[in-house]
Amino acid sequence: MYRLEPDAPYAVGVDVGGTKINAGIVDELGEVLHTVSVPTLAGSARTEDRIVLAIREVLGGASGSLPPLALRGIGVGTAGQIDWAEGAVRSASDLLPGYAGTPLRRLLEAQFPLPVRVDNDVNVLALTEKRLGAARGVSDFVCLALGTGVGGALVTGGRLVHGAWGAAGELGHLAVDLHGPPCLCGGRGCLELYASGTSIARRMREGLAAHGQADALVDAREVFARWHAGEPLAAALMRESMAALGAAIASLIHMWNPHVVVIGGGVAEAGERFFAELRAEAERRTMPAMWAGVRIEPAYRGNWGGMIGAALQLWE
Repeated sequence: MYRLEPDAPYAVGVDVGGTKINAGIVDELGEVLHTVSVPTLAGSARTEDRIVLAIREVLGGASGSLPPLALRGIGVGTAGQIDWAEGAVRSASDLLPGYAGTPLRRLLEAQFPLPVRVDNDVNVLALTEKRLGAARGVSDFVCLALGTGVGGALVTGGRLVHGAWGAAGELGHLAVDLHGPPCLCGGRGCLELYASGTSIARRMREGLAAHGQADALVDAREVFARWHAGEPLAAALMRESMAALGAAIASLIHMWNPHVVVIGGGVAEAGERFFAELRAEAERRTMPAMWAGVRIEPAYRGNWGGMIGAALQLWE
């Protein structure tokens, strides 16, 4: 139902998260021929088995083409720290139990007669931005993905920065508060504790409980709605989140001198007010000469960006 061609117009892209796995047949322009989504079932099924299932389903859904679909290969963008040269999962959080140590590229190449590329999920999101999105045409930019946690990616000279083995870009663990609360990474006051969707929701619940209004169902979207409605508690919380994020972005601008800072993930859906206030906060904290010309922009294609970027690895 498919064949390998090094110059084929399509590749399989797979985006692996703690809740679901999206797989699609994608071309170089980011157009999606066919897509499927399967639950990850973390903790009750092996993540690598669910990835194989998603790939089989998306290939099966595109199998009606005659002649058989020509593919360049399979690209995977996955949560966790990835040994980029080996295509293996070096470390993963408790959201994906048992996933650390998985030799993912080797397993997938044994299942499918296609080349496989594996990278971190935010690194592949950066490829979407580089080729199709807010960073198109620029050589140096930073990506931040604000969701369950905070992930990051760095591109300089048009190339992703992978570091010694692939873990460069753990931007969620930049310290923004020297005396802040402890983080699971072992540090204190990490950006992730202030700017992730998870932390925004948790801090709102804690604030409500302190005012005798406990509400265990409040999530980040509810916080954004209350903020837009002018609720003082939500406003104070968002000011703190944007101060932390603005401080981190200023540090990244000072370190990397990027053209663009791209913000993706669920928090980026807080709206244009969020971006306007974040730009003002980052500008206030950045040297004027280094701020000049820097853009802070939302990610391209929202939740599909990771799947598209995973496939785009085959054109890199």
